[in-house]
Amino acid sequence: LQNRSDKMNGEAENADQADSEETDDSDNVYKNGTFEGSGTGYGGTITVQVTLEDDTITAVSVVSAPGEDSAYLSQGENVINSVISEQSTDVDTISGATFSSTGILEAVNDALSKAENA
Repeated sequence: LQNRSDKMNGEAENADQADSEETDDSDNVYKNGTFEGSGTGYGGTITVQVTLEDDTITAVSVVSAPGEDSAYLSQGENVINSVISEQSTDVDTISGATFSSTGILEAVNDALSKAENA
């Protein structure tokens, strides 16, 4: 049991060291991390999570859109690819899913506003 306990303590120490090696994001426009934002789609509120690393949008995912029609929402989610490739929300909405894609863009902008370094 003693050896096992020592090993577990060693792993915990390594985990602490990994945490302290996070990059300093104070010079960036945005903080590193995942931020939630919401916007208005055709059927109500759309909530997204935006992941940022060194001022780069690395991921966007829709976490909640209870009022959206699933077909339009899945079409609208195609706007996420544009946001990531352009690193901007100033992209064209998806034809045929304008309200859903607009809601997603609003939600991304909302999340980005929460991520701004003071």
